Amino acid sequence: MPKIAIIGTTSWGITLGMVLARKELKVKLWARTEQEAIELRESGPNPVVLPGVQFPPQLTVTSSLEEALAAAKAVMLVVPSQSMRQNIKLVAEYLDESMLIISAAKGLEIGSNKCMSQVIAEEIEPHFQSNICVLSGPNLSKEILCELPAAAVIAAADEAVAREAQKLLTTPNFCIYTNTDVIGVELGGALKNIIALGAGMVDGLEYGDNAKAAFIARGLTEMAALGVAMGASPLTLSGLAGLGDLIATCASPLSRNHYVGVELTKGRLLGEILASMDGVAEGVNTTVAVWNLAQQLQLEMPITEKIYQVLTDSADPHQIMTEILGTEGRHELAGRSWKLFSFFRHRRHS
Repeated sequence: MPKIAIIGTTSWGITLGMVLARKELKVKLWARTEQEAIELRESGPNPVVLPGVQFPPQLTVTSSLEEALAAAKAVMLVVPSQSMRQNIKLVAEYLDESMLIISAAKGLEIGSNKCMSQVIAEEIEPHFQSNICVLSGPNLSKEILCELPAAAVIAAADEAVAREAQKLLTTPNFCIYTNTDVIGVELGGALKNIIALGAGMVDGLEYGDNAKAAFIARGLTEMAALGVAMGASPLTLSGLAGLGDLIATCASPLSRNHYVGVELTKGRLLGEILASMDGVAEGVNTTVAVWNLAQQLQLEMPITEKIYQVLTDSADPHQIMTEILGTEGRHELAGRSWKLFSFFRHRRHS
């Protein structure tokens, strides 16, 4: 029976642990402190965040990294993006050449503006880097816990590594596809959170479905523009990790980022909103990282820029959305430093 180590007691980390334990895999969930481990073993997860969840026998909780990672087939890092570097540094000494290293975080690191696979690669031995995978897709924890059908994509630079992770993670209700566009899959999972913040604002302002559809479509084009600038395929952004996740996160009341967007239209302060939440809204930090990245690349990202103004300068969501949706029209694929025209011309002639 393969053993999986999960680093992170987030709702998504616990959900993935439950999914794999139900598959009869041995799962070790690592808690940062012994006190947290005891509370999880005795009471289970926070009933407000994950109501009615009881751990199956195959899932156990430990505060010992050595115990969690000993003889593990894979380690899954399911932590907030801003703590990924800290966590992979702790894990690095326990890795071996046969262990898959799977990131399930959806964000960019503030400061370096790097994707999680890049952060992980910097903190582990070079000969382990080929085992890095990233998992992303339209995956709302509460639906997956209820064993409703869902799909995700696992990406690795080596297709064989991606297939190995696919085999490990696939269940009857959780279909896993493979990809080798690691950066594209990661950017899809991260950037859609920015668009979800804006979609929440559109809903909070009651602008209607036409405006929301237009906003999401323009957001997807902006995501693709950054993806191409960073070497990803825009076709990846039209898949599960991009469009799929975008639809789920922009439409569902279960989305934390959508919730933040709605609450901002009510005049609440960002700090107050975040302090009232049980989980992390990754879109807030990701907006800052992507705004900085766009400046470095001299890339036009009007939606990201406007959302950034709301988050950091307390700009009025109504005014910001009026500017985004009322911007003068032009060709859909046109923007400063965008390479979408050249990409699709190349595809046509190849």
